[in-house]
Amino acid sequence: MFSRILTSALFAGAAAGLIAALLQLNFVQPVLLHAELYEGGELVHFGADPVTAHPDLPGMFAEPMRDGLSIIFTMLTYTGYALVLVALMSMAERRGHEINGRTGLLWGLAGFVAFHFAPGLSLAPEVPGVAAADVATRQIWWTFTVATAGVAMWLIAFGGNLMSYLAAAGLLLAPHIIGAPEPDSFAGPVPTEIGALFAARAFGIGMAAWVLLGSFAGYFWQVEGKRAAAAA
Repeated sequence: MFSRILTSALFAGAAAGLIAALLQLNFVQPVLLHAELYEGGELVHFGADPVTAHPDLPGMFAEPMRDGLSIIFTMLTYTGYALVLVALMSMAERRGHEINGRTGLLWGLAGFVAFHFAPGLSLAPEVPGVAAADVATRQIWWTFTVATAGVAMWLIAFGGNLMSYLAAAGLLLAPHIIGAPEPDSFAGPVPTEIGALFAARAFGIGMAAWVLLGSFAGYFWQVEGKRAAAAA
């Protein structure tokens, strides 16, 4: 069982992480590089002459070391996510639920809600240079939100009764009722349009990556199960 979990997670995490990294380099990194120009003072959007919204930015792999490390880190991150996802899939299968590439799509969406959408609803993805609350406080709130959202997703999927659904709703709402840590004042040199684009692309690519991760995890879990059965 452990070998099946490990193999499925490694293949699924590496594949989804590679695709996610390439999407991030193509769609998210240019937005970050643009924001860094304002953070460093190279561009100013208030109190100065209008500046172009389309500056010359480095393309993909203009900095091979930085981009290569980003790809490796993203693959490792999604492999970690995959280990959690596949372990939960194994528990669900033991309870009689079918796990394959198609059902894995739903697992991926649940993972996206737990790890991206739920915390991002109150603690949105941020570009460099914006005001933010203390890092440690934000990390504690993020961890609490991910944990409660993860439990809520499990209750919605496998609870099967009204009390489970009500408990899931309460868990999803609790962190936002408590409230995410906020800065004492708002300030920042980066235009709001760049921040909005960054948040939108972070959510979009996060959803795509998690859907792929769930589908890959379900597919490889099924393949490894058939292989283990044939070898038995």
